[in-house]
Amino acid sequence: MSMSLYSSLSVLPLYSNSTHLQHRLSHIQPLNSLITASNYSTSRPSITTLHLPPRNRKVDITCCCSMPVEQVSSPQLQGLLSYSRAYWVSRSLIAWDVDVGNGSCYLYASRTAGLVLTDDGVQGEDVVIKLEDYNGGLQLNVIEKFPHICSYRAFKVPLNVDVKSLLKCQLAVASFHADGLCTNATGLQLPGVLDDLFAYNGPLGAVFTEEAVSLSLWAPTAQVVRACIYSGPSGGNPLESVLLEEDNGVWTVNGPRTWEGCYYVYEVSVYHPSTLQIEMCTTNDPYARGISSDGMRTLLINLDCDNLKPEGWDGLADEKPLLSSFSDISIYELHVRDFSASDQTVRPDLRGGYLAFTSQFGGVDDEKEKWEYADTNKLATLPPDSDEQQAQVTAIQDKDEYNWGYNPILWGVPKGSYASNPNGSSRTLEFRKMVQSLNRIGLRVVLDVVYNHLHGSGPLDDNSVLDKVVPGYYLRRDKDGFIEHSACENNTASEHFMVERLILDDLLCWAVNYKVDGFRFDLMGHIMKSTMGKAKSSLQSLSKENNGTDGSKIYIYGEGWDFGEVAKNGRGVNASQFNLNGTGIGSFNDRIRDAVLGGSPFGHPLQQGFVTGLSLQPNAHDHGSKAAMDHMLAVSKDHIQVGMAANLRDFILTSHSGEEVKGSEVLMHDGIPVGYASCPTETVNYVSAHDNETLFDIVSLKTPMEISVDNRCRINHLATSIVAFSQGIPFFHCGDEMLRSKSLDRDSYNSGDWFNRLDFTYETNNWGVGLPPKGKNEKNWPLIKPRLADPSFKPQKSHIVAAVENFFNILRIRYSSPLLRLKTANAIQQRVRFHNTGPSWVPGVIVMSIEDGHDGMPGLAQLDPIHSYIVVVFNACPTEVTAAFPSLQSRTLQLHPVQLRSTDEVVKSSKYEAFSGTFTMPSRTTSVFVEPRAK
Repeated sequence: MSMSLYSSLSVLPLYSNSTHLQHRLSHIQPLNSLITASNYSTSRPSITTLHLPPRNRKVDITCCCSMPVEQVSSPQLQGLLSYSRAYWVSRSLIAWDVDVGNGSCYLYASRTAGLVLTDDGVQGEDVVIKLEDYNGGLQLNVIEKFPHICSYRAFKVPLNVDVKSLLKCQLAVASFHADGLCTNATGLQLPGVLDDLFAYNGPLGAVFTEEAVSLSLWAPTAQVVRACIYSGPSGGNPLESVLLEEDNGVWTVNGPRTWEGCYYVYEVSVYHPSTLQIEMCTTNDPYARGISSDGMRTLLINLDCDNLKPEGWDGLADEKPLLSSFSDISIYELHVRDFSASDQTVRPDLRGGYLAFTSQFGGVDDEKEKWEYADTNKLATLPPDSDEQQAQVTAIQDKDEYNWGYNPILWGVPKGSYASNPNGSSRTLEFRKMVQSLNRIGLRVVLDVVYNHLHGSGPLDDNSVLDKVVPGYYLRRDKDGFIEHSACENNTASEHFMVERLILDDLLCWAVNYKVDGFRFDLMGHIMKSTMGKAKSSLQSLSKENNGTDGSKIYIYGEGWDFGEVAKNGRGVNASQFNLNGTGIGSFNDRIRDAVLGGSPFGHPLQQGFVTGLSLQPNAHDHGSKAAMDHMLAVSKDHIQVGMAANLRDFILTSHSGEEVKGSEVLMHDGIPVGYASCPTETVNYVSAHDNETLFDIVSLKTPMEISVDNRCRINHLATSIVAFSQGIPFFHCGDEMLRSKSLDRDSYNSGDWFNRLDFTYETNNWGVGLPPKGKNEKNWPLIKPRLADPSFKPQKSHIVAAVENFFNILRIRYSSPLLRLKTANAIQQRVRFHNTGPSWVPGVIVMSIEDGHDGMPGLAQLDPIHSYIVVVFNACPTEVTAAFPSLQSRTLQLHPVQLRSTDEVVKSSKYEAFSGTFTMPSRTTSVFVEPRAK
């Protein structure tokens, strides 16, 4: 089983016998003469040919000293320089959505950021260059990289211009009518030209040799870069302050080996488009591999140092759990802190941290002495539907120990709040010990990575790093030049070369230096498909011989949602569900989630689905007429069956209307196809994850108020069994197996230990610990409050223990036969069938069979040495159902031995009668029948 740890860690659990753990980042100088490069020092723009734009007034062409220019402009021109609506897309082309007619366009540069806009146009420049109208339009490679500006007009930059020097200045373009009237002006976005001129594949960050430590920083727009070396993580004066030298956009310095163990920051003097000024930015190294507890200094740490390796670390690749195929993966998603924060069997000083796994991110201060805590003893005395618990938790939510970690500042450093000492090298050693310990008990580790956005931006934000080093480059901007925030905040732009390179380098660091076994990409659809393809290739090129890591065993998957500015390939071909077809990269299947549970996380919380009572046992929500509900139930069944066939776009099945259709021809309510994958490992099936309500909570919301907690527990298990017995990769949220509740909190990212608590003693599932935090839940409090107040909703320990047993039983069954983990689309198409189909189907029942071949016989190859045929029956009805299926007559089927040995007496009442092919299916139960091979 793969374990998916987040707060930027996910764990990929391959099934293991260790049951305990399995639950567990201006002057005007208008020149009309020829100026040679030698007129400027190397630190100033060296411009060759300059042209003077038309002005409405007489222009003094004398070279002046720096003098401020009074900004006087008409209302329609005011503020235009605060926008960046033009794009410098390559060395020779600038794109701008402007019509100059018979007029002209000019480029302005000021090294001191002295540009101002008046009615006469841009003033305060050091240099001005007339741009040539380029009738050829934007080149194809430019349009592929920037499709959102494909219709923009192209202007050519003269070949004799020293572009590299200009890029260190404040820049603007302005357009003029033929009569000299300035009609428009704007700043420029520079990623295209920076990629064209400064794309770099050499060393970055700190590099250690026997004699020296070298620092390298990619910062082509910077004017000056200095490194300040400190002896400690905070306070004190620098031991040294050294200037870095630039070579083609990369700033470097060599220091003594004694720097190892010291801390440093960069001071970068650079023009910043958010302030329109030259800023002195103090920042960490984007390639930091260690950091101080307050996140303000980078640690000079050598990850190859033997002192940072647990005993046996270098040989861990040979101890990894066996993984023959990605189809053998099951994923169990677990937050690092949740695992042990409330576990009294773990030493208090280890609870909530990396080392808790060895005994068996902005948002959280790494310095534990600054944490504040809620009084849990007091909270425990409050009524289950009180609003006082959430009030006390939210009062300290930004000062406590809890946060999911989806607010990255630096990507390449383990989070310090989970380490015994957030300063120094403890976080590195302890993270490695965690990975090693999990591997040794049979669990592979997946890291949850958040490359789609950053926590900070601008020159002043303490959480800003990349936007201080190369302002305006790392973050994706809209057509006005403002940062896009659709991915939460400060969206990154993987379509830019050095952003992509940073992502790829970071992945390799985690895979090689921390031996992580897989990666879950948060909001993967906001990353380009090409980046994901390179990520997969780079990781799979790793070998045990050369890198100490077998990259062929590293699985990557993520959230392929298609929204925001990247939707419909708006910024290039993005890594959305449909675009990933054929890549072998997995994406979450929201179709099966919504069909199983009902509605969506963004719809009405009472909208029912296949297992929660749609049509079969309606709740108080208005779903329409009985005919409408019956139709919705039948459609949900189709969606689930496509999902159970790995959501393959070409899988052929019989729909509820009786038609033979492909998975891609089964449509959702908005006309989007359900099936999109081309192989089973491209589909990650799930019904619950850390986002939104837990599975037990959503079942408790959607089912009728009057049903018993016994039935809610059975529905919880029915939902997880659909995931477990689907082809593709099954994904479970930590606690699905123990009826985990967050007291109906739909977004517990900052809800503290109180609402996120896990109890591995099974005394409680955390139901009814107060109304969930107001911010994301208040509108649903009227629905939530009566449920929390009703004591009949709360499971007892016996319910939780039974749920845990049932969960492990479905995993045992999944791993008992390769037929439940088919490796190819062809195998699924040839072997998987659905029997209760067409308009005469028995409502609420799904019947799936998987056929195997026989050695020495023509037809299908034999995969399973024990079973030749499997039938899985899912009955979502509130009553027992008996139905005959002629296609399943005359088989020697019997209930799976695991279910026969279970303590679930209900599933043991499942029956099969061979003569008529009749199945007796207990209510809200999944029954697995197998046909043993003749001995």
